[in-house]
Amino acid sequence: MRLLLMRHGQTHANVSGELDTAHPGLDLTDLGRAQAAAAARVLADEPIDAVYVSSRVRTHQTARPTADDRGLGVVQLDGLEEIQAGDFEMRNDHDAVAGYIGSVATWLEGDLTHRMPGGETGEEFLARYDRAVREIVAAGHDAALVVSHGAALRTWISTRMVPHPDAPPSTQPLHNTALVVLDGDFEAGWEMVSWQGHPVGGELLEDPTAEDPTGDLDSDGDGEIG
Repeated sequence: MRLLLMRHGQTHANVSGELDTAHPGLDLTDLGRAQAAAAARVLADEPIDAVYVSSRVRTHQTARPTADDRGLGVVQLDGLEEIQAGDFEMRNDHDAVAGYIGSVATWLEGDLTHRMPGGETGEEFLARYDRAVREIVAAGHDAALVVSHGAALRTWISTRMVPHPDAPPSTQPLHNTALVVLDGDFEAGWEMVSWQGHPVGGELLEDPTAEDPTGDLDSDGDGEIG
């Protein structure tokens, strides 16, 4: 099947650089709503059978224009949530951001037993995200749009994608309403079709002033926001 994996639109926490991972999460900004509307227009000609979101309000708000345009409902799967920030929740100081990004980078380097302080291990994160994606696959869709979260998408894609020399590194940007397209399944593996790390609606929907700690990871995993 085809998975269209989209990060949600810009939120107020993305602007302030806060690690907002708990329920229900902050709303989209005006720019985030414009990003969501633009994404629906860009996806208008894409065959999509279903739309899935996490329980966080920002994914519902991002997915709604695309779902409404197609007369589809929005299906919530709790496993699609962002990687839990744990002790770093709603913080934007350097130590918290470095700790969060460093933990995710540790997982991407292969140590899935590492635990986010006060949160989950990489193994626990992947297990619950896998369960959600398996439910989507089991529904029998040809193509499904999944609106989820930056660090979660980057980690799941990087660990579940079939290795390919031309695939982008896991530290490539995944900005608001970025879109990654995969084909495959859990048995054959997931192959990259495309990775668009910037808003699908175009560069005018970027916000270079936003802190957005889960939009970029530097290659060294040292907590710097690239």
